[in-house]
Parts: sequence; C-alpha cells; structure tokens
Amino acid sequence: MDLPTDAEIRALHDRFAPDTAAFELVWTHCRIVCEIAEQLLTDENQPLVRAGALLHDIGVHRLARGEAYIRHGLLGEELLGGLGMPAALARFCSHHTGVGITRDDVRGQGLPLPVADYLAESPEETLVMYADKFHSKTTPPRFVTASSYAEIVGRFGEDKKARFAALVERYGEPRLEALAERYGHELR
Repeated sequence: MDLPTDAEIRALHDRFAPDTAAFELVWTHCRIVCEIAEQLLTDENQPLVRAGALLHDIGVHRLARGEAYIRHGLLGEELLGGLGMPAALARFCSHHTGVGITRDDVRGQGLPLPVADYLAESPEETLVMYADKFHSKTTPPRFVTASSYAEIVGRFGEDKKARFAALVERYGEPRLEALAERYGHELR
C-alpha cells in the first residue's frame, strides 16, 4: 500500500483546515495520537499506524458550522477517498470514534450517520482508536487518563465501558506525563 509521508499529511491538514487555529489544534492532536499509538505498538504495521493516526481527524476540517461533530469521521473518510487514498487508510477516520459505533448505536441514539457499523476491525485501526482516547481537543486541549475515559465512555453503556477495559488490558496505559509536559496540556 502506498502511504503518504508525514510532510504530505501535514500539507493535507494545512490545505483543508479553515484557519490556522484549526490547523494547529487538529494537527497537534493527530501528532499526539501518533506518539501514543507508537508508544503502544506491538506487532501492528507501524507505517500504517503512523499514517492512520496522523490522518484520523482530518474530517474535523470539513465540518460545516453547526454540523454534528460525530460526522467528522465520515467526512474524513469521504475526503481521503476523494483524494484517491487507499480505503484501508481512509477507514481510520470513520472507525475511531469512541470505542466504536454500531448500527444499533446509530439507530438507538438517532445519530446523524448512515446506519452502519463504524468499528475498528484491523489491529492498526484498533490501536489508533485506543490511542485517540488519551487526548482531547477540548478548549484547552488535555490529556485523559484511562480512569477518566472509563467514566466518560461509561455514560454510553456498560458494553462500551467493558470494551474500553478490554483495550486497556490488551495495550496497557500509555505514559502521558512527559507528553503533557512537552505539549503544555493538562493531564486529567
């Protein structure tokens, strides 16, 4: 599979970001998620994990004012597909939200998404989805501990909380203190 370089991915973020602040926020988050994923890497395809992590949130740049944030993954997959990127890479965008979104979630919660499963399937997708849980683009951005995220995801059901616990068991908890210090983001 032909993957874009870090410089090419950065240029895509720069091209599609609506402004400098959006570029900085999303690009920084994607770099952090990449660092976390690489910290937890075992036998996954490292170049694919790196490219997927750096691109997973590119769809945030395509959100229309007032559009539901949950649509950013689908928008990112469509964007990358339209650019001729491999489908395996574009899937990182639409399959990283929460610990996965099922068609039952879409129906039951009335989510503004086509009815489908948006679940990480490959080891690489799963690792990027998991790494993404440890950093938030909130204002101000912050790092999130496993226990804090378990509380957040628990609001969506015990099945989601159990899925996250299984991911913690599988990958362990990333070392966030040095990243939080380097990026100047609070750790909660």
